[in-house]
Amino acid sequence: MTKTEPQTPEIRPMENSKPSGQVRRRSRIGRIEGFTYQRWLDLTLILAMRALKVRYRGSILGIYWSLSNPLLMTLVYTAIFGTAFSSYYNNSIINYVLACFVGLTVLTYFSAATGQSLPSVVGNGSLLNKIKLPFSIFPCATIAANTFQFSVGTLPLLAVITAFNSHSVVNVVSLLAPTVALVLVACGVSFITSSLFVFFRDLPYIYDLIVFVIYMSSPTFYPAALIPVSVKPLIALNPIASIIECFRQIALSGQPPALHLLVLSLATGLSFFAIGVAIFAFLKTEFMDLL
Repeated sequence: MTKTEPQTPEIRPMENSKPSGQVRRRSRIGRIEGFTYQRWLDLTLILAMRALKVRYRGSILGIYWSLSNPLLMTLVYTAIFGTAFSSYYNNSIINYVLACFVGLTVLTYFSAATGQSLPSVVGNGSLLNKIKLPFSIFPCATIAANTFQFSVGTLPLLAVITAFNSHSVVNVVSLLAPTVALVLVACGVSFITSSLFVFFRDLPYIYDLIVFVIYMSSPTFYPAALIPVSVKPLIALNPIASIIECFRQIALSGQPPALHLLVLSLATGLSFFAIGVAIFAFLKTEFMDLL
């Protein structure tokens, strides 16, 4: 009998094989700071809901307390300036009340959201030293909590005012544009302040002054017609002024939404958001050394 030689199995190259570098690059797609989008969103929502529960635990009115500040300030400003400034609002104190209230709701949201976001990264430093978490979820969770509060408490009231004045569904729906712009501006500013606070612990005192300047330079309790022409270019630097004007035009004018105000407010929001994300991404590599 003839002895047959054993046949060696044929080794074929693996099909659809790709270099490890390409696989590694693909795995990074759809991730934020090493976390998938879904995981990042879940963590942000958990922190936002926790913040709301802690803030309003045992409260009777809950999130509707957010309306107390602008309502009370509107009453105070109306009592002091209503008669003097009503001539700039078609000789109507009601128009002055509504204009003042709309401006104060925007400023209240911006001040609360950015002020609470400023210490968010440093305040969770002990947690970050124990658990690997994306830094960005802390300011984003604060913004999400305040945005939910604004959407449930303030925005429906603004929608009722808009529907009463304009009798137009288009105007009511258009309120979403300045709302998105406001949230984007708050996000951008929060990214900037929360990252800088890691390096400069005196920042809250400086930021209080910045918020005061933004408050006073926004035509809320006084008409914009009183602003001197020489000062108007400086007022234009206020990121909230154009958003307040957009809200007022949609809610109070009774006219269709002005396209240029919608574009200006959204452009302002996107610009601040992009700047904030860029600064946060640049500085976050040094966070763990200082927390």
